[in-house]
Amino acid sequence: AIFGLHINAGTPVGTLKYKKGGIMASVERFVIDVKGKQTHGSQPWSGVDPILISAKIIDGLQTIISREAKLTNEAAVITVGKITAGTRFNIIPETAQLIGTVRTLDAEMRSMIERRMREMTATIAKAYGGEATISFRNQTSITYNDPDLLDKMLPTLQRVAGSENVKTMKATTGGEDFSYFQEVVPGLYFFLGGLTPNQESKGAFPHHTPDFMIDESGMLLGVKTLTNITFDYLNN
Repeated sequence: AIFGLHINAGTPVGTLKYKKGGIMASVERFVIDVKGKQTHGSQPWSGVDPILISAKIIDGLQTIISREAKLTNEAAVITVGKITAGTRFNIIPETAQLIGTVRTLDAEMRSMIERRMREMTATIAKAYGGEATISFRNQTSITYNDPDLLDKMLPTLQRVAGSENVKTMKATTGGEDFSYFQEVVPGLYFFLGGLTPNQESKGAFPHHTPDFMIDESGMLLGVKTLTNITFDYLNN
């Protein structure tokens, strides 16, 4: 078995949060290369605009989430985080590139979304006179808490933190490479409170932002919890 935790700036110090099954999303990085035909910006009819095609592709990809993904089962996200195209204000460029991420919490939804992204990328580009290809690279799998292992270790979490301080949570669309270990052995991954007391009324600053801050005193509970679940698992 394997155990892990993650500090959380939005969870009060002294609190542990967990979820049975998928707790964090699989993460895919995708790259879309769009090919058009360069021309002067004053006569777009003489070329094929890859920037326009990129905009249509982005718009189309979001309909996969809003109209095709069964969001009542699990959450899913498609985000384009980077667009690169063009050299001057008055030139329609030859190419454009989109880079983004897909987050899913269900293996079937993941397959469906990737399949539809491949279909949509190529056909939308063709509809506007261009070409486009898409490639995926897996960054993490679904962080999946083994139900039997969680049931076995939950009493330890409750004993160490106090039953009132151990709470269930909804899945997050963040990703975690701890998931690769869970594909090999049963795993339990949970969140540890690190919200600074003076921020409780204002709300937490998100992770990976310049304002991110945690109360380091919360780490003591993390050490105690990991130590106790390790000994309890081995002794039982």
